[in-house]
Amino acid sequence: MGLQIQKKRVARLKRHERVRKKVDGTSERPRLTVFRSNLYIYAQIIDDTKGVTLAMASSLEKGMAKKSASGKNIEAAKKVGLLLAKRAKEQNVTQVVFDKGGYLYHGKIKALADAVREGGLVF
Repeated sequence: MGLQIQKKRVARLKRHERVRKKVDGTSERPRLTVFRSNLYIYAQIIDDTKGVTLAMASSLEKGMAKKSASGKNIEAAKKVGLLLAKRAKEQNVTQVVFDKGGYLYHGKIKALADAVREGGLVF
């Protein structure tokens, strides 16, 4: 791993740790957390008091990525957000706390957040 990439990764993890000290998911408002790799985007809704994942979605799931697009674009993030909102509604979750995982609120992260809001979750 190159030095520049390693510095960026360490900086993101430090930001994530700093945010996690303040952001905690409860039964009333679980935490929506996002992880983004070079190829895929993953999102989970977690109840930190019980230590349970209530709902999850990713662009790696069957039927999410088209054959032409590998799931690493903004459209895939929107699909993941809508799917996660649907699964959260099935678990009777209406409000969440957004944890963007130390990533900038831009591009795929913003698209996922907007899609989750469009799907009916409040944060």
